[in-house]
Amino acid sequence: MSIFFHEQLYRTPELMSKLENFPVTICGAGALGANLTENLARTGFGKLKVIDRDRIEERNLSTQPYYKSDVGAYKAKILTNSLYRALNVAIDGQAKELTSDNVDQLLKNSTLVVDTFDNSVARKTVKDYCENAQIPGLHVGLASDYAEIIWNDNYRVPSPVNDDVCDYPLARNLVMLAVAIASEVIINFIATGEKNSYTFTLGDFAVKPVNL
Repeated sequence: MSIFFHEQLYRTPELMSKLENFPVTICGAGALGANLTENLARTGFGKLKVIDRDRIEERNLSTQPYYKSDVGAYKAKILTNSLYRALNVAIDGQAKELTSDNVDQLLKNSTLVVDTFDNSVARKTVKDYCENAQIPGLHVGLASDYAEIIWNDNYRVPSPVNDDVCDYPLARNLVMLAVAIASEVIINFIATGEKNSYTFTLGDFAVKPVNL
């Protein structure tokens, strides 16, 4: 029996084959990026790359899929190793800082880039690369009770005011809601080519499409 048994019953064989062979690069392995990478891998995606320079801290453990014994290790490497052990899926984990100097190298061969970074400089680097390379880019972000999933065409890079703030309020349930919706947005894009953007808030469970 396949490890993707339930997913295969829900989706068509043609779509499952597309997911397995569709290259996706996730920028960031924090709360959003790590959970999104795990979710896509467990859905059946077989060609994933994740880029993150950070090491795991104890305060990450409530919102990110790491263990206490992982504290101090690179997020990208631990995520790659743990998903290989769980699913036997090889993920390309890059423990590097993505900058304007190396973006061409790190994002080459990407068919879809998903930005989950937590700073405006890196987000702008991803946005500019996707525009110049003319490849699809999806941005997933959180702020307090609010989250958004916006395609590159309509994305505005946030203000750098909060770029250096590390101790911010963050509800795990908002993270997991964002990951679930982003995953379905990605799958629907691969299935149909549609680029659907959404905003949502945790307090009232309001999920709204963005019509621009």
